[in-house]
Amino acid sequence: PDPVPLPRLGRGSMGGMQSLALPLGKGPHHVGCADVMVGHTRQGLFLRLFYPCLPQAGAERPLWIPRYEYCGGLADFAHCSRRWCAPLLSVAIGSCRVPVSWNGPFKPCSSGYPLIIFSHGLGAFRTLYSSVCSELASWGFAVAALEHRDHSAAVTYFCTVEAGREEWIPYRRVPQGQKEFYFRNKQVHQRAEECVRALRLFEDISSGKSVPNVLHQDFDLSVLKDSIDLTKVAVMGHSFGGVTAVLALVKEPGFRCAVALDAWMFPLENALYPEVPKPVLFINTEKFQTPESVAKMKRLSSRNSQTKIITVLGSVHQSQTDFTFLTGKLVSRIFGARGTLDPYKGLDITSRATLAFLQRHLNLEEEFDQWDKLLEGIGDSVVPEAPFCRSNL
Repeated sequence: PDPVPLPRLGRGSMGGMQSLALPLGKGPHHVGCADVMVGHTRQGLFLRLFYPCLPQAGAERPLWIPRYEYCGGLADFAHCSRRWCAPLLSVAIGSCRVPVSWNGPFKPCSSGYPLIIFSHGLGAFRTLYSSVCSELASWGFAVAALEHRDHSAAVTYFCTVEAGREEWIPYRRVPQGQKEFYFRNKQVHQRAEECVRALRLFEDISSGKSVPNVLHQDFDLSVLKDSIDLTKVAVMGHSFGGVTAVLALVKEPGFRCAVALDAWMFPLENALYPEVPKPVLFINTEKFQTPESVAKMKRLSSRNSQTKIITVLGSVHQSQTDFTFLTGKLVSRIFGARGTLDPYKGLDITSRATLAFLQRHLNLEEEFDQWDKLLEGIGDSVVPEAPFCRSNL
């Protein structure tokens, strides 16, 4: 695609007017969040954990864009010049914060919170789905939002054993002359394996193993020990992360179901479709899917009556990310983040359909079945299956 045209904006509209209006979770729990890095090599894991926490007066809120380097990564991904775009993004969105308690005190739960492993889309990273992750955490889930190290994140890093040394992993485009399918297929397998490793991490913590968090020592992973229910684990993701979630079901029997937000089905090899053993909820936006992609989803729903496909009307691909909650014009122009549907309503539909689906397949004793109709595509701004429309894929 062509580089994004420079928006014609006056100075005034660049800085102060870019604000991130992420909603507070609607569930009964306050939400805390912490960054967790395990291991000193690429084979380790990096994630942001959203969890039910105890309310705390004057709690610090985490930055949405965790560091300046991520502005450079977003600029690269958007085909913008890093030299002007990274500082611009930093001024525009660098001070936005997420309405959750940073390293807030974990709220123990003797019955154990169900666990969701979340996989980001192409060119994204662990914090860009804070709206949906914190919403689910407010309803009593631990949500581990991974930052993948397969070169599909805008940028990421790991900390080597030498004190304070970081090694950065940049976003990588498909190399010239290489078929996109082979490049992406290799990535989706690595991503699904990272989802499985994340589940292993929580198994280690639950078994009482000492798992040091390489990052801030403020959040001690041992507090989770008796509070995660490892019989109730789902995998979820957006776009490239959506197809990652589907593949993770093939690789790991511990995942009981998957939720795929606007899944990009292209990277999955055909031989794997018959192997998907568990139900998937596909929540599509109106403007992204191709007939080929939907046909792949239907291969799964025809095999498993519990696999559901619904489409949210008035939504675009970025509607399922936090970008849709930015109120200024600049970034929504660069990232095409807005459909016609109100973003808060879009988040409600996505999270309620997800909760109803998880209640059903994780055997939860909540009242999320009040939203069961959404799973049949019944409701305002929702339709069953997928309307075939022009796609920008």
